Amino acid sequence: MSSSATTATPPVAPAAARPHHHRSPWPTFAIASVAVFLVSVDATVLYAAFPALRAAFADATAADLSWVLNAYTVVYAAMLVPAGRLADLYGRKRVFTTGVAIFLLASLGCGLAGTVGLLVAMRALQAVGAALLLPASLSIVLAAFPISRRAIAVSAWGAVSGVAAAFGPSAGAWLIERGGWPWAFFINLPIGGLALLFGLRRLPESRNPDNAAPLDVVGVLLLIVGVGAIAYGLVRSEALGWASAWVSGAIVLGIAALALFVAWAKRAPAPAIDLALFDERSYRFVNAFAMMFFTFFFYMTEVWHLSLPEAGLRIVPGPLLVVPSSIVSGRIAAKIGHKALLVGGNLLFAAGGLWYLLVPGTEVAYWSHWFPGMVMTGVATGMVMPSLAAAAVARLHAKHFGIGGAVNQAVRQVGTVLGVALTVVLIGHPSPTLAEFRQVFGAEIALALLAALLCAPVDTRPRR
Repeated sequence: MSSSATTATPPVAPAAARPHHHRSPWPTFAIASVAVFLVSVDATVLYAAFPALRAAFADATAADLSWVLNAYTVVYAAMLVPAGRLADLYGRKRVFTTGVAIFLLASLGCGLAGTVGLLVAMRALQAVGAALLLPASLSIVLAAFPISRRAIAVSAWGAVSGVAAAFGPSAGAWLIERGGWPWAFFINLPIGGLALLFGLRRLPESRNPDNAAPLDVVGVLLLIVGVGAIAYGLVRSEALGWASAWVSGAIVLGIAALALFVAWAKRAPAPAIDLALFDERSYRFVNAFAMMFFTFFFYMTEVWHLSLPEAGLRIVPGPLLVVPSSIVSGRIAAKIGHKALLVGGNLLFAAGGLWYLLVPGTEVAYWSHWFPGMVMTGVATGMVMPSLAAAAVARLHAKHFGIGGAVNQAVRQVGTVLGVALTVVLIGHPSPTLAEFRQVFGAEIALALLAALLCAPVDTRPRR
């Protein structure tokens, strides 16, 4: 984003299109990235908190508790694109700071919730805040840098998630062990407070009135129903069986809702997800990779029977490796494009999944049986995840930064919902077996190989 306010008088270009090169963009990057850190910490801490939630709400099933994760992710995915459009229209700074404020209020409500139902409702509100702040954060970063440095900037932006993923499990597990599960949410308050304070004081404002459009309420509802119904069917399949009318009916409803959304999006003047963005080949294929598992915590606490703080410390090295590999990957992508990083990173992730499938057993052997796989998956994540975000917007016009970045995040979040649902089905119940964990690792391998295949057509080589 420009370091001065946007000039709306034609024919001056929007601020997003004309960053000032004589001033460093990194202070703007730092403020915007605090929000990425906030959202990423919240996700990784909550994975660590899942066993504590299961103990605190003993009457709730694993399927019920999965909605503490999935209610957030479904609403988040459905709201990201409208929020990206709002950021372009009403101002990136305004939407960013509003999102941070809502996220903080909802985090406080989550920590104070006394029932699963209230906790799920606060998580949905938290998702609205996250959906507002994250695409605004990315568009702020994209607008602050010249085109020649955007691959490096987005890779660094993605590396912040790696730092958060390293900080979240260890610090969160320690806090939860001593203060209980509410601290999975209270930890957001000081981080978010800093983001809100510096965002209000230091970030310049910019907007793109060309993206003016009403909120696509029908599209948002169809996305929520579609993704939510499929996730519900998956998480209830363990208790009710695949032959259950509730399970099959929910999945059929979800598929039908998503099909209706596609039909609606082709006719609506401003759909929640503009399918025309997928006409750009790199954008289309990049969004195929979107899956997240929280298997590591379950394995270390359920199979190796480690405490939460012990598990949190042992998970730190993998996310820490994301940071340097993201930065190096950004420099490589600036020279040769993202294809090699996406395909190679997915293949390396599959190799890490194969290691976990074949090597670790029931005996604790961290350095010899777990750490090598963590090195492979950590480096692979650093290669793939920032490259996904950067490649998705590499060919987009500056006026589409907010919307384009939001679509990229939204599709990844849909994958996250289904990934969490699948994981809950396989290992979310008490005392999961080693064979069930190996089913999850097998699914990871298959998805990584599929992602490598789908990313093969990506072409973001710099144009001379």
